[in-house]
Amino acid sequence: MIVAIHQPQFIPWLGYFDKIDQADVFIFLDNVQYKKNEYQNRNRIKTANGWQWLTVPVLYKFPQKINEVRINNKIDWKRKHLNALVTNYSKSKYFEKYILYFKALYSKEWEFISDINIDVTRQLAGFLGIKKNFIIASEFLSADKEEGDATKRLIDICRLIGADTYLAGKDGAKYMDVEKFTKSGIKLTFQDFKHPVYSQLFRKFEPNMSVIDLLFNHGEESIEIIRKYRGGL
Repeated sequence: MIVAIHQPQFIPWLGYFDKIDQADVFIFLDNVQYKKNEYQNRNRIKTANGWQWLTVPVLYKFPQKINEVRINNKIDWKRKHLNALVTNYSKSKYFEKYILYFKALYSKEWEFISDINIDVTRQLAGFLGIKKNFIIASEFLSADKEEGDATKRLIDICRLIGADTYLAGKDGAKYMDVEKFTKSGIKLTFQDFKHPVYSQLFRKFEPNMSVIDLLFNHGEESIEIIRKYRGGL
């Protein structure tokens, strides 16, 4: 069984879903420290002037874990997000197919950033046709297993769910102890995702957008576009 583990991100990019697609089980690692200025509360969409951030404002205090970080709902971020999607994607081929979901998403009250991230990721995976077993780390990982180095935590998670293979990100070797993984008896593989070039609105192609850019433009074909450019395990 192949497991992939990643911090929950907001409307993630294509590579995130490529990792989900290759795993048998995907675990949202929500009980590790939140990182500012990364992708845990924001991502990018294509605009007529290049790209822009869609950011969920948060009330973060060091050293809170991701699932402890509250959203700052005093800021009118939901209306701004929806307006940005309408402004920039209303002329896309599959706009009508997906915009109703986002209208419903932004009509809800969200308290924690991890909750909206996990909800959105599951739904977007469904739109892509990816049907996987999703697990939230904080729901099964005991407190004593949360401590220690990153590699030990990953190995512990793999053992707890009975995985024999761990799928790491392309740069996973930079933060993991590969030798410790080898000694654990769990096979370690690395993602090899090559970003596709696909049809977008507005002139020059912009890579590394949220997956919603691909979905609005290509709909059901999106997952095949992702898989076409995949390297090998």
